[in-house]
Amino acid sequence: MNIAACIKQVPATESKIRPSTDGKDIDRTGLSYVVNPYDEFGVEEGLKIKEQLGDGSVTAISIGGEKVAEALRTCLAVGSDQAIHIQDDAIEGSDGHAIARILAAALKKSDYDIIFFGRQAIDDDSGAIGIHVADLMGLPHVAGINKLEIIPDEKRAVANRQIEGATEVIEISLPAIFTCQKGLNEPRYASLPGIMKAKQKPMTVLSLSDLEISADSVDSSKAKTTVIKIESPPARSAGIIIEGSPSEAVAELIRLLREEAKVL
Repeated sequence: MNIAACIKQVPATESKIRPSTDGKDIDRTGLSYVVNPYDEFGVEEGLKIKEQLGDGSVTAISIGGEKVAEALRTCLAVGSDQAIHIQDDAIEGSDGHAIARILAAALKKSDYDIIFFGRQAIDDDSGAIGIHVADLMGLPHVAGINKLEIIPDEKRAVANRQIEGATEVIEISLPAIFTCQKGLNEPRYASLPGIMKAKQKPMTVLSLSDLEISADSVDSSKAKTTVIKIESPPARSAGIIIEGSPSEAVAELIRLLREEAKVL
């Protein structure tokens, strides 16, 4: 099985996020970054399938600047066989449509049986890239899976995903794309030997020209979606302490809910 896991590097969950000065992005000063948690499920599932079948290869793929190499090295350290880093200054400011086009072009360079994405990235929460790539590549897909069975001899898979009040079971032919949800597996941690081996594993760097994509077709001026403004949520006002006896406090609470909060 030739497996790809597409990942995104995102700010760590403990980071304090603030809007940038122009309100078009977040202030990235001093932020620490990690592999998007939902993407880790995709990497882990690829490794599990490879181990169960006893052969195959897992390739981690990501887009971004030099720092993204750190996230790809993390994937190599936990067991991925190789990595592809798509890096080009022209990608800065690209929207989801452009990112999907770029990933689809990179994925078409190899015959992958299974392609994993996270259900969503925890920074923008769009949840659209994996499905968009499937559409661009003409591949079947199942979104938000939490269980996957591969039948390699028949080139098919059976995926489970949670729907309201039930589990949906979908049989799908391979090659296919899956987006991964919490509960699919428990991602492993990198071991010291794994970290050392990661330094020797191949990481291919591709530019837009390598993918036969013109820079002016994916820059911010061609974006189909535009960020108008990013702002912090309004500060929460202090709570009100109601004094008095229980009966007086209840009466005052009802008055406040009716006249000020207007919820009664």
